[in-house]
Amino acid sequence: MELVNVLEDEYLSKLNHSCAHMMAQAVKRLYPQAKFWVGPVIQDGFYYDMDLGDVSLNDEDLEKIAKEMKKIAKDGKRIVRKEISKAEAVEMFQDDPYKEDLISNLEDGTITIYSQGDFTDLCRGPHVDTVKECKNFKLLKHSGAYWKGDANNKQLQRVYGICFPTKEELEAHLEALEEAKKRDHKKLGKEMGLFMVSEYAPGMPIFLPNGMILRNILEQFWYEEHTKENYKFIKTPIIMSRELWETSGHWDHYKDNMYTTMVDDREFAIKPMNCPGALLVYNNDLHSYKDLPLRVGELGQVHRHEASGALNGLFRVRTFTQDDAHIFVMPSQIEEEVKNVLMLIDRLYSVFGLSYDIELSTRPEKDYIGSEEIWDQSEKALANACHYAGKEFKVNPGDGAFYGPKLDIHIKDSLGRVWQCGTVQLDMNLPSRFNCTYVDHEGKKQTPIMLHRVVYGSIERFIGILIEHFAGHFPLWLAPEQIVVIPVHQEKHLEYAKKVTESLKEKGMRVQLDDRNEKLGYRVREAQMKKVPYQIVVGDGEMENETVTIRKSGSKESNTMALNEAIEKFVKEVQDKCLFNK
Repeated sequence: MELVNVLEDEYLSKLNHSCAHMMAQAVKRLYPQAKFWVGPVIQDGFYYDMDLGDVSLNDEDLEKIAKEMKKIAKDGKRIVRKEISKAEAVEMFQDDPYKEDLISNLEDGTITIYSQGDFTDLCRGPHVDTVKECKNFKLLKHSGAYWKGDANNKQLQRVYGICFPTKEELEAHLEALEEAKKRDHKKLGKEMGLFMVSEYAPGMPIFLPNGMILRNILEQFWYEEHTKENYKFIKTPIIMSRELWETSGHWDHYKDNMYTTMVDDREFAIKPMNCPGALLVYNNDLHSYKDLPLRVGELGQVHRHEASGALNGLFRVRTFTQDDAHIFVMPSQIEEEVKNVLMLIDRLYSVFGLSYDIELSTRPEKDYIGSEEIWDQSEKALANACHYAGKEFKVNPGDGAFYGPKLDIHIKDSLGRVWQCGTVQLDMNLPSRFNCTYVDHEGKKQTPIMLHRVVYGSIERFIGILIEHFAGHFPLWLAPEQIVVIPVHQEKHLEYAKKVTESLKEKGMRVQLDDRNEKLGYRVREAQMKKVPYQIVVGDGEMENETVTIRKSGSKESNTMALNEAIEKFVKEVQDKCLFNK
């Protein structure tokens, strides 16, 4: 069961755009005072921002709008495209300040409008032929949205929806949405005791004991895999002076998102990025070409001010830990290093069962630094590294940063949702700004190129993704609570249950003994609700035969085996980092 990405299908995008217009038509019939801003197609369907005056929509209003939309679809009017001049457009929409604003930002010349029956809207298109094609839709939710995304502007009302060619496709998607709700990391995070967010620290997650176990496992895995690749590890200050951020350029371009304070009459800022700290480390020593590539890794905590309305569990936060690494290379080493990074990313993602796609963003048309020759060489090196690693990629022309091209890694979870996590970015700017140098073969000073790269992206967001990817049913090696031992009778079977528990603990398993004075069924169900991978039940037969009865999380079936055999099974699953509990 996968959620559909509307933007990946040309017809689906066109259909959803047309359905957004049909929704606006229904709204206009029900609320004649309505004025509309924009109604784009998004990955999850479509939305439309609208000004309804004093009316504030509720769920019942969505039902009324949907009912009116069904009437429009049944009527089946054709959707007609027409070209008009900018002057005609101004006259046509003269009573709508939102459309007037849109028109004012268009170039002089032909403007397109689309009409269906009694409704006309300013639009580039394209659209389907008739509104009849839009009949299989669902209005999903409503929310507030500031005009142009600016909190200083009026708050409009936004209605989200989605449309499919057939009723069956719509129903399948709605089922996937329900599954996604069950997997919501905020809900599961609370139920499983992983993290919390306090009103005293909005956007700053607090990890609970189980969450810290999971986090520590991920971090340890990261360190182990990077140690194999000869990375050196550092820790840089979380707060540094304004002068550093002026040198890096962040002060001019990012200070509104930075938290600042005064210390000893000097202005300091909490770091929003780890890069400047890595450059200070590089400049702490002299380097020759023999030292390169130099791979410097840091699990660095950063802070960025996000709007309160955008905060979302572990997905959008104000503080997070980036699994950063900065690799200093000569131009001739770019291809090999990027290939190594891609192989590392591939190895790590495969452990979690995450597939992914790669996107190469190339040189912007203007305002970039460095010669075209270096850019061409760098882009070719990134492309060759992908080929060498056996990875296909899509080109995103002109979307590179002004200081270098990049590869973005988009992972896909078990519901087919896409997340941008890993990245490999070439930087020809910061090493120059910080006067970083190395001595080449001829004894001349040269400026290295720096590769920025992350695998998880941020620890917090990656944990949120994993919670939803696994629906809380973590593989044994990742699970904060791996096994719960449950004696059938709290007194009669307690000693054997303790023996089983201690035997598992001796092998490093995270195991709990549940000897509470509760019914067996209640204790088993609770362990299932907490998504503990394995429940071990011991009674008369198990005690007499030195066996255990094992039940897997999410299953009603059980299996009885010798205690030593069970221990070997669990230990091997952890050592092999098995994706699925067997």
